[in-house]
Amino acid sequence: MTSPTHINEFWKTTPLDQMTTQQWESLCDGCGRCCLHKLRDEDTDEIHYTSVACRLLDVSTCRCTDYPQRHRKVQDCITLTPEMVAGLDWLPPDCGYRRLSEGKDLPDWHPLLTGTAESVITSGASAAGRCISERKAGDLEDYLVTWPSEPATASHHPVIRHVRAENS
Repeated sequence: MTSPTHINEFWKTTPLDQMTTQQWESLCDGCGRCCLHKLRDEDTDEIHYTSVACRLLDVSTCRCTDYPQRHRKVQDCITLTPEMVAGLDWLPPDCGYRRLSEGKDLPDWHPLLTGTAESVITSGASAAGRCISERKAGDLEDYLVTWPSEPATASHHPVIRHVRAENS
């Protein structure tokens, strides 16, 4: 097994638009926050995050249950590309794609640095345990939250149950 201190830090030397598919895909930390529904205010253009996940997201692991076929099953599922990342204002602030496009490094809890996907959960970055499937949720407005737009902190460690917004 490769020690995290001896990994090939390709993201420091390879521009996003020159990465292989494998390199590009490995930048995804698997937090699941991009798979949460968002509402955009038509008047102010402000984004309101929800804790409601795409129906294909396994809410306990934050993995897509049908990644190869996701576009056929979820018409508005987005495939991130290097060209579009800089223009997406809804990506989490510590998203690897976003950070690299902004000239920053990966967060210290990123699996490419730690060697384990568990670091995403222990850092508080993961939506695992903090979201509900769209198949079980009601109105998105009942599930408004702010944590998907905030940098991960250990205080955001997942809770076991889902709590609806206070005004529901």
